[in-house]
Amino acid sequence: MSREGGPLPRARGPLSGAVLDALRGVPGHTSFADIPVPTDAYGDDVQLTLYLSYELSYRGFDDVDPEWEWDAGLLGLRGALERRFLRALREDAPRHDDVASALDELLVEPIDAAGVSHFLRDDGEWWHMREYAAHRSIYHLKEADPYAWVIPRIDGQAKAALVAVEYDEFGGGRGERVHSRLFADLMDGMGLDHTYGGYLDTAPAQMLAIVNVISLFGLHRSLRGALVGHFATVEITSGPAARRLVQALERLAAHPACLHYYTEHIEADAVHEQVLRHDVIADLVRHEPHLASDVVFGIGAATLTEDRFADYTLTAWRAGRTSMRETLPAP
Repeated sequence: MSREGGPLPRARGPLSGAVLDALRGVPGHTSFADIPVPTDAYGDDVQLTLYLSYELSYRGFDDVDPEWEWDAGLLGLRGALERRFLRALREDAPRHDDVASALDELLVEPIDAAGVSHFLRDDGEWWHMREYAAHRSIYHLKEADPYAWVIPRIDGQAKAALVAVEYDEFGGGRGERVHSRLFADLMDGMGLDHTYGGYLDTAPAQMLAIVNVISLFGLHRSLRGALVGHFATVEITSGPAARRLVQALERLAAHPACLHYYTEHIEADAVHEQVLRHDVIADLVRHEPHLASDVVFGIGAATLTEDRFADYTLTAWRAGRTSMRETLPAP
């Protein structure tokens, strides 16, 4: 798996187009003040522009000056988009009275649940499975990276327990077991391109929003509670979904490399769920009770963005069409 960020993607509107043009030049000389910000906070143009600005704090892009990460003009634009995105998330995310009720709801799955993993287990074909992996690669090839930003921002038991979870995510000290590496192996088994950001051009805005919301929380110390709530949501909900995806892959007679990523998560995330709930969140809220509402918001934001992605993807699949911006080439 490449350590480089890869090429710049194609524009999805005037705003992302202007940023892409700027990134090909020298930082420090561009103003974005005259470019109108789209009204749709979840739309392609806004989400790609946010992704571009956030990615500069990860691996960057080929032939893009790394100093763009701290360019004042681009940071100003990012701040304006973040405020719009945050406002939409706060208005649309599910609300709960307290942390305990928000977490308890995640543990209960409706009898008639019909999410993406249910579809793949029961009705999915190989092309559905490959599309799903290509979508998720936008997140899973960086996976636990954005959550690491919270480590210097919390203390005590919360810090120690969260680091323990991250240690597992990063392979327990073994490079070949890093979860992003396991996902790259899964993609190889499906005949997909495991290049970091390789499917950025084909991923819809709904998938970009899933990654962007984690980056948003991770890059702002003031949103550390929301980042912890988001992390807990991912760990609580991924185990049952991973079990269904293993069943789907077994039914489709997938290569063993495709199963390893998800079998790893069935057991690991069951443990992580307990650690995050009882050792991270409980300790964080005990010492910083004012962060409880942010933890709840992080849970709601994670649920909202995943639900929007699921609705978009399942609508396309049930209509018999691709859920990607471009049809994937055959393996």
